[in-house]
Amino acid sequence: MSTRDQKAAEVFRRLFGRDATPDQDPELGRILRTVIFGDVFSTGELTDAERELCTVVTLATLQTLPQLRVHVAAALRTGNTPLALREALYSLAPFIGFPRTLNALGVLNEVLQEQGVTLPLPGAATVTDADRHQRGRAIQEPLYGTEIAQTFAPLPEPFDQAVPDLLTDLLFGDLWTRTGLDVATRELVALCALTALGMERQLPPHVRGAILAGSSRQKVLTVLVQIAPYTGLPAVLNAIRAVMETGEE
Repeated sequence: MSTRDQKAAEVFRRLFGRDATPDQDPELGRILRTVIFGDVFSTGELTDAERELCTVVTLATLQTLPQLRVHVAAALRTGNTPLALREALYSLAPFIGFPRTLNALGVLNEVLQEQGVTLPLPGAATVTDADRHQRGRAIQEPLYGTEIAQTFAPLPEPFDQAVPDLLTDLLFGDLWTRTGLDVATRELVALCALTALGMERQLPPHVRGAILAGSSRQKVLTVLVQIAPYTGLPAVLNAIRAVMETGEE
């Protein structure tokens, strides 16, 4: 067994509590394991819990639900709390829509029930209808300024106000004010989702937002490498170019 095989086997056991089962396609199986659990897990500095959280939100975005189930269990095993995983999936709603978010939450809830976790989990909301906009702006503007409001200001009424408010109120107001996951981690969740969706235009501002929220460029790059085997390389290379451009700025 090569050094890469040994590293991959060690990480696999750490994540899933068992050895890999025999493959019907053993050659591809070895490539997959040595790349994901050997090469990728050896690149950059992230905890196993952080890596698995990023993997979970990427698989949820891609709606690869059988693999999501396996990695939800690994995310819990490596130290993610049920509340953190729920909040990470909640944060996906503005990016992938509510139907796909509900699909992912269904997988999470099934795994939690199998592990004896009582549902529903405790509430995490901190805003009301009266203050969600104000509280959302307080998170949005230090990271993104008023770019969205300025961009859509030329729209006719009521869309000139309704369109930017939808982003402020839902993403930042309803979701990013919730407990269970900090803003820096929610930014990384957003970056994983946008990368997986191939949203090249939205990547540069969210790379800047992730860095302003407290993640280093090194951490952002490590997250992108972590999700590359799941999204495919082209999507991640586009995101890495956004990081390079942000560094130049």
